[in-house]
Amino acid sequence: MDRAQKSELVAELNQVFQGAAAVVVTRNLGLTVAQSTQLRVKMRAAGASYKVAKNRLARIAAEGTPYTSLSDLLTGPTALSTSADPVAAAKVVVEFARTNDKLEIVGGAMGDTALDVNGVKALAELPSLDELRAKIVGLVQAPATKVATILAAPGSQIARVLSAYAAKDETAAEAA
Repeated sequence: MDRAQKSELVAELNQVFQGAAAVVVTRNLGLTVAQSTQLRVKMRAAGASYKVAKNRLARIAAEGTPYTSLSDLLTGPTALSTSADPVAAAKVVVEFARTNDKLEIVGGAMGDTALDVNGVKALAELPSLDELRAKIVGLVQAPATKVATILAAPGSQIARVLSAYAAKDETAAEAA
């Protein structure tokens, strides 16, 4: 890699760090190309990315971003998983690491907050932004539905009472 390519890669990584809500650092312990491709596909589907970069270049790119704390984690064959959703990258990495022992979670960061392995796993257990939005919409809609049901109930009760009186009057008129 020549100097121009390195500076281009550093600039690209810096942009990734600037736009990421969370970064997870993993160590590759012998993933095959097929396994790595499978992980990348899962990451893309979740709205995250998985990138292998030279540690030195990643350290340089992290300077001036909230992710400078990651420099200590960048040793050995590492890769960076990033996402705009703070939970997406962590969820995919933790799920993939459960089924594949060749991917080791080293740590990560969520903005200025450094995360250890347990922190990344705890982050992965949180609901994603889309799940939280769905829950909020459900909570907002549920009371409105209940209010409409309660408001409609007295009207329907009155209609049933009137219908019962009408039926009673009809049977009384027929009997007479």
